[in-house]
Amino acid sequence: MIKLDTRLKMVAVEVRRGKKIADIGTDHAYLPAFLIENNICPFAIAADIGKGPLENARKVVAASKDLSEKIELRLSDGLKEIKEDEVDDIVIAGMGGILIAEILTAAPWVKDKRKRLILQPMSHAEDVRKYLCENGFEILKEKACTDGRHNYIIITAEFADKENDKDEAFYYKGLIQYDESEEAQKYHNARMASLIKKRDALKNAGQDVEEIEKIING
Repeated sequence: MIKLDTRLKMVAVEVRRGKKIADIGTDHAYLPAFLIENNICPFAIAADIGKGPLENARKVVAASKDLSEKIELRLSDGLKEIKEDEVDDIVIAGMGGILIAEILTAAPWVKDKRKRLILQPMSHAEDVRKYLCENGFEILKEKACTDGRHNYIIITAEFADKENDKDEAFYYKGLIQYDESEEAQKYHNARMASLIKKRDALKNAGQDVEEIEKIING
């Protein structure tokens, strides 16, 4: 049986039971394997841009007949080789937020109220939130988790076909409330430390820091 780390466990919880998934950037295909083994999903596409990661995934899938019949491995640059009618839930985890936004932008078919996005940016979560808000998605929830020394955020969203007029502070801070958990506090503190570092660098370069000050103090 596949065991997931804390980060991927939090991602797995957001996948809807009975839905087909695409795991983009699957690496070893641990997440699809876990979802199939635990009867959460009936079918998964484990996709990666690299042949090496897909070979790792192939070894995991080959270990069980059930997995090999229900997980399809696919070489794909983001969602380019995934068809709209093949999956319901789309997981993009372990990538930078800028890349996640680019992957979604290149696949306009994700703007479908029947689909769910489960996104776990390793950096630049503000770019993910900005893409979602500017493209008619509703952010349903955000969860923070800590794994070792690292703090992670999981963003769950669905297309709502409505405008979400948010300010820059929201893009950086999201839905996470500082006092909701120890993990949320750690995530918030890490974000603030990053913003303060960015502000100081801009200030030392003689640039205007008014907007970033608003985000920090907002």
